[in-house]
Amino acid sequence: MNAMNPLKPPPASAAVLEARALLDLVTMSAPLVRSLLKRSELPRQQTVMVIPGFGADDRYTWPLRAYLKSLGYATMGWGLGTNKAGLNFPHSLGDVHSRWKLRTESPYRGEAGVPYVIDRLIDRVDELTKVNKQPIALIGWSLGGYMAREVARDRPAQISQVITLGTPVIGGPKYTLAAPAFRRRKQNLDWVERMVADREECPITVPITAVVSPSDGIVSYLAALDHLSPAVHHVQLDVAHLAFPYNSNVWSVIAEALHTMEPERGCA
Repeated sequence: MNAMNPLKPPPASAAVLEARALLDLVTMSAPLVRSLLKRSELPRQQTVMVIPGFGADDRYTWPLRAYLKSLGYATMGWGLGTNKAGLNFPHSLGDVHSRWKLRTESPYRGEAGVPYVIDRLIDRVDELTKVNKQPIALIGWSLGGYMAREVARDRPAQISQVITLGTPVIGGPKYTLAAPAFRRRKQNLDWVERMVADREECPITVPITAVVSPSDGIVSYLAALDHLSPAVHHVQLDVAHLAFPYNSNVWSVIAEALHTMEPERGCA
């Protein structure tokens, strides 16, 4: 790492602080029960899809989706199983959509697995909006947030907004504690970083609420800051990375962001 580039993964010692996520898991029950008891009878017009982080599936985001459902939002998981950055989807570089304009990587060891999965997500968004005729709000935790951003980049008319939770927007996994796992698979993380940067030639125009934590023990705080999207709003909270989907303050930020973009209703 040269002196001009301060980006680096959090120190391994920071992962110890992630244990505080257990407190959020315990304390989330109170606001969740309160919201369920005073469930909104007024249906919202936005549909919300929540995309899990690396190593997680839709079970991990159920509490957040239940909370948002109590507010009147139709919610859904991403429906693609465990988010393993495409490592669980056999594919070749040629299977990735041409929208990515990928450079040749030889030997290919799955570096474009995330774009391959995002292609599947875009297909799902296309199907949903064709039926519902309503834009979808995307909420993504960590890697799920990166996926949400890229769907919105290619489908701005179909996405009302994006809310990311501790999402690396620079470098892919390179500046996260997951980097060693990808290097063990011999993946070229410099290639991935260039691929991520190349996508910024086409800015994301939909509103983005980026929830970030300076004490994030998994994703570099600096790598989670978006300096390029024209409609991004950063919200800084002191939250463990593993607690993002369970923290009541994060839930409040999400609820406010969704409310802000909710279309106004006409007179009955």
